[in-house]
Amino acid sequence: MYRLGQKEIDEVSKVIKARKMFRVGDPKTGHLQEANRFEKEWAHTIGVKHALLLSGGGTAGLMAGLAGMGIGPGDEVIVPGYTFMATAAAVLMVGAIPVIAEINETLTLDPRDVEKKIGPHTKAIIPVHMCGIPADMKTLTALARKHKIKVLEDCCQADGGSFRGKRLGSWGQAGAYSFNDFKIMSAGEGGALVTNDDKIFERAGIYSDSGTTFRPYVKNFTVPIFLGFQFRSTEIMGAILRMQLQRLAGMLADLRRIRARFVAKLKGNPGIRFAPSNDPKGDCGVVASFQFKSEALARAFAKAEGVGGWLPIDSGKHVYSNWDPILKHRVGHSPGMNPYRMPNNKGLRLNYTKNMCPRTLDILKRTVFISLHPDWTEAQVRTRIAVCRKAGASL
Repeated sequence: MYRLGQKEIDEVSKVIKARKMFRVGDPKTGHLQEANRFEKEWAHTIGVKHALLLSGGGTAGLMAGLAGMGIGPGDEVIVPGYTFMATAAAVLMVGAIPVIAEINETLTLDPRDVEKKIGPHTKAIIPVHMCGIPADMKTLTALARKHKIKVLEDCCQADGGSFRGKRLGSWGQAGAYSFNDFKIMSAGEGGALVTNDDKIFERAGIYSDSGTTFRPYVKNFTVPIFLGFQFRSTEIMGAILRMQLQRLAGMLADLRRIRARFVAKLKGNPGIRFAPSNDPKGDCGVVASFQFKSEALARAFAKAEGVGGWLPIDSGKHVYSNWDPILKHRVGHSPGMNPYRMPNNKGLRLNYTKNMCPRTLDILKRTVFISLHPDWTEAQVRTRIAVCRKAGASL
């Protein structure tokens, strides 16, 4: 969360005073339609036809997207080795099997390794725009078209980012977002799914609301109603996020301005090398990304006085080698619900090792992130740049 204040308080207050917090309601009775309004505004922002606000965070967005695509037991989905475990977990939650692929130095999914890992059971790819850094969506979507598979973008750390002038989440068949406390936009928790595909949207909506069969809008659905989960959002969530959306452009502009200053002032300085970017202008500016020839140099730079850097290898939960429940096939509350034991998944690529993506581990050990904040003063930015310049020269 970057910016939060009176606007959100006032909008939530309206919902409470209306005494209508359930997301489904008739405006004629005083229902404010906050969730519906946010969905329309978010779809417009991303440049897509449909948006679905969800209470289950980015994980629910990914699950709803996969369910919307009809992915389940018997299917494989390629995910990167550098992402929050939820990316792979969402695949398992719909009964499919995640296949873990390498990242490249951009910290995003490596298209070359993706193509190597596409197999006869591959049904989708999930590129992840980690730390607001856009994946190479042109190459990845071309690969998907070539092999006739779907693309579900994980934009959970890249709310509002873009690639080549097109918003992240609008390149694939669907895109998922997170609005938890650590994201660019926040309602404390929550997520969203976007798509241009009517069938994906209907299936995702049914999947995410176990009471869909009783909703007034189902008369317009073409997909037969099935029993799903319960990821409905609330009007409170919609109210907060509508105000957060009003702040988004300003937050991204300030983050990108600060990141651009780091690059302009430090590029070419002794000991300094920035990680390559698939699209510097579309990068959300959440971090300044440095890369070094060795882990020792990376750690020396990160620990230098005033730098405040951190290595992604140390984040633990974002590195595939630490996903113990997945590596050890501990999924589901009952053995029969474990995708690794499902008959339809027999013969798929079920086994993992901690060293199966060596390039990913190497890159994460040699990368240093400096987390940026849109409210840094000019003096703070100058100071951080100066200490980075000094640290680089000392290596």
